[in-house]
Amino acid sequence: MKYILVTGGVISGIGKGIIASSIGTILKSCGLRVTAIKIDPYINIDAGTFSPYEHGEVFVLNDGGEVDLDLGNYERFLDINLYKDNNITTGKIYQHVINKERHGDYLGKTVQVVPHITDAVQEWVMNQAKVPVDDDKKEPQICVIELGGTIGDIEGMPFVEAFRQFQFKAKRENFCNIHVSLVPQPNATGEQKTKPTQNSVRALRGLGLSPDLIVCRSAKPIEMAVKEKISMFCHVEPEQVIFIHDVSSTYRVPILLEEQGIIKYFKQRLNLPIDDQPSDLLMKWKKMACRYERLLKVCSIALVGKYTKLSDCYASVFKALEHSALAINYKLDLMYIDSTELERSMEVENSVKYHQAWHKLCKADGILVPGGFGIRGTEGKLQAISWARTKKKPFLGVCLGMQLAVVEFARNCLNWEDANSTEFDPDTKNPVV
Repeated sequence: MKYILVTGGVISGIGKGIIASSIGTILKSCGLRVTAIKIDPYINIDAGTFSPYEHGEVFVLNDGGEVDLDLGNYERFLDINLYKDNNITTGKIYQHVINKERHGDYLGKTVQVVPHITDAVQEWVMNQAKVPVDDDKKEPQICVIELGGTIGDIEGMPFVEAFRQFQFKAKRENFCNIHVSLVPQPNATGEQKTKPTQNSVRALRGLGLSPDLIVCRSAKPIEMAVKEKISMFCHVEPEQVIFIHDVSSTYRVPILLEEQGIIKYFKQRLNLPIDDQPSDLLMKWKKMACRYERLLKVCSIALVGKYTKLSDCYASVFKALEHSALAINYKLDLMYIDSTELERSMEVENSVKYHQAWHKLCKADGILVPGGFGIRGTEGKLQAISWARTKKKPFLGVCLGMQLAVVEFARNCLNWEDANSTEFDPDTKNPVV
């Protein structure tokens, strides 16, 4: 088994999930079986109880596991089916160790972060890496592990220490570390700054991990002089510094990585039984990315929800719509509408917001109401559903969206005025949901 650890520096939300998914995609295109593990250093057992504003959407796996949205990226990019144990959290690890301690498995020893927590992390990773995730049910050959958060975070320390030890247990030819860092470009000077990356790599080295590849994220393409500077001050060869700037679509990322010789590097570094050239799978990927950029016809969909300030809150809905649009050669224009802004009370409170929201809804080709929790904003969703039904607009209700469509129909077509879901009104005379 080969292990690739992806760590992040400078800021969180830098795109480690897309980088990890893209690396997996490239290796899969070389004919290797790939699995993925996401480590989240928070103490929650899983992502199921989060507000979407905390960590984006909760992604639900086939086994019912409620996990981080990055596992959705892995499944989409790699075409695999993951399990709840592919998402490791601090809460899960501590719960596992405390249960063993209560059971007497440590034979009276003092249970500590090192070695008991760190050993539990390593054991979990090694066991989960062997679990088949493809349809052919064969054991994976490569495990891509993404460590959430930023190097230097206090909650991530036990995991970094676990992998510091693990690199020797797995042996050098079976383990490599990719560090994803930010190269900011302040508007005042327009100069691309390498100091944050230097500091981040120094912190990583101080914790005992040495990056094999440094992936630099930036808004614009990075200049060669910057690459040479990072190479010199971070103690790596220039070909070990990879640049990923902001692109029109995330499907461009595997292509950018492949163009910078990542296949050749992995082949030598991990002694992989592959050719230097990618297979037809990556050629298909390139064609898809090119097609995505050439789309001319536009399809606009209004997404009426409560968590519209952060697009990650509806990541899977967005991806599903994007893939659907791509399949019929349309570019997706997804308009996020806050459902509370469609409500009558908003007209009094802020008439500009109210009319702007309705203007967006009226010009949409289709309306989608996704899942949600709690009564806030449901009246606005009902208004959108009613509009879609009466104006014969294509409508899709998912989860709460479907339930509210039933409520709207009962109220306005069957004249059951108090029709509702028992979630919102336990005493309703017409509990349609």
